[in-house]
Amino acid sequence: MFVKDKQFYKTFVTLTAMMAVQNLLAFSVNLADNIMLGRYSETSIAAASLVNQIQYLLQMISVAGIGTGAMAMISQYRGKGETEPIRRIIALTMKFAVVTGFLFFAVTFFFPRTVISLMTDQPAVSEEGVIYLRLMCFTYLVFPPQSALVMALRGVKIVSVGPVISAVSLVSNIILNWIFIYGNLGAPEMGIRGAAIATLISRVLELSIVLVYVRFFDKKLHIRLLSFFKPDAYYLADYSKAAFPVIASGASWGMGTIMQTVILGHLTESVIAANSVATVVFQILGVYALGACSTSGVMMGNIIGAGKTELVRPYARTFQLLFVINGLITSLVLLLARDFVLRFYILSPETRELARVFITILCVTVVFTSYEFPVESGIILGGGDTRYAFIVDTLFIWLWVLPLSALSAFVFRFPPLVTFILLKSDQVLKCIPNSIVVNRYRWIRNLTR
Repeated sequence: MFVKDKQFYKTFVTLTAMMAVQNLLAFSVNLADNIMLGRYSETSIAAASLVNQIQYLLQMISVAGIGTGAMAMISQYRGKGETEPIRRIIALTMKFAVVTGFLFFAVTFFFPRTVISLMTDQPAVSEEGVIYLRLMCFTYLVFPPQSALVMALRGVKIVSVGPVISAVSLVSNIILNWIFIYGNLGAPEMGIRGAAIATLISRVLELSIVLVYVRFFDKKLHIRLLSFFKPDAYYLADYSKAAFPVIASGASWGMGTIMQTVILGHLTESVIAANSVATVVFQILGVYALGACSTSGVMMGNIIGAGKTELVRPYARTFQLLFVINGLITSLVLLLARDFVLRFYILSPETRELARVFITILCVTVVFTSYEFPVESGIILGGGDTRYAFIVDTLFIWLWVLPLSALSAFVFRFPPLVTFILLKSDQVLKCIPNSIVVNRYRWIRNLTR
């Protein structure tokens, strides 16, 4: 029924812990912005949370889409022991990431006010958001290639560089935020503009570190940086077939998340700020689930690439049990940390109470999220079926979550709590189809040549 090999658990725990640390540090960068802006101005934190939804969409496309699609292929080639296809797939991945970043930059650079107006009708929040976005748009040029490359390297179990990148980014972002937001060390007090400058510098550092690692310290793949610029369409058809459904899934999920923010963004400033606080806290404490998702995908891809299909069933069963245990632990930690984290924010009583209630709801949904997300985007995707996540996520987001939430907020005028519950309801409901599909084992695909 379950895996009894100790090496399996050692590999799972080690890889998941490394990826969780990277995710924790990466999300801590957003938490630092969130807290430091939260202590500066409630309007600023609300504005930053809206702009960060654009970053989230970009992250879903570049990390959950381009990077994860590449990782699914790379992990199977890793199982076969072939490195030349991996190098060429990574080069192709970087090209897609650069193009994606440029498109995001172009839209937000030339139409910042239009973009912000789509997400909120609060004048003060909108004005701060435009100021923030005019600088944040430059980060969109450097974030996709960095994040996609780090994600692709996970396919060959190169996970040590990620935590280093995120740690340097976190420290630099905190220091620069302290200087530029509040006007320390002789710098002018720039508020939300200072936070954007700090983030931009930190993103450039991230990309620089990963490129230096690939050039001088990579001992597994020996990637040539010039290959990132060399035209090479040999694996384009393979990559398109495997990665495009994942990219579409990331884009659909990211757009759905933005639409959720749009719904809350047209309520009150307190709701926007409370949602921002709750979301960041949830992301921080949900990092192990994200790590487990990547780990299960890599390990499943390795055994399928190596032709060890007899291990698929015990691997899948064991992964599911580990996901449930992780969800219960995360829920307990989130509940215990709720009031402690809120002490760091300077919020109005109404906003603080809303944030507290929102986090309480997330304590329940995180149990289900910790199961359904790594099942569809870890086991099934790593097993080779890259279309399933796109289908199930798109159906639930666009046919269930958004219509009901919009009706709750704008037609029936239900309290924000009801709308928030509806926005998170898909995390519970998706457990049903995901548990059925994963245990039928019809998702096994070989993505290699």
